Amino acid sequence: MDHIAAVEERIVSERITQKINQVNTAAQTQLSGVQDHIFFTLQQAYFKCAHECFDRTKKKEEIENCVEYCSVPVLNAQNFVENEMANFQEKMNRSLMVCQDKFKTATQQKNKSDAIKDMESCVDQSVQESLNSLPHLVGKFKVSLGITD
Repeated sequence: MDHIAAVEERIVSERITQKINQVNTAAQTQLSGVQDHIFFTLQQAYFKCAHECFDRTKKKEEIENCVEYCSVPVLNAQNFVENEMANFQEKMNRSLMVCQDKFKTATQQKNKSDAIKDMESCVDQSVQESLNSLPHLVGKFKVSLGITD
């Protein structure tokens, strides 16, 4: 029975990895417009602004300050998206940790096969909640970054 349980655990682990990959793929797909806006629109504006900073009549320090000023919108946007995505990831990780804790408790109270099924169900629910929150997160990014479709 221990061999069967070990195989079941490996299968569950593979399924969990697949579910996490599903969330990552969905996040990349849904965030592509936001990343595109940062990379092309904001970066382009940065380079145009920075190009205007280079004037032979300005001192080196003035040019550096000007270029730094031009970089602020891009850096703010990148930091905002990175922080929000880190919060999203942390929330999903906490949710998956709860599933793992429930699994550990359940293996002590009932047979391992039932505990594995319960864990799969918990992980499915956690992943689905993460997937459902992505459109709201993308909407928040679009509003904050002034992205219009």
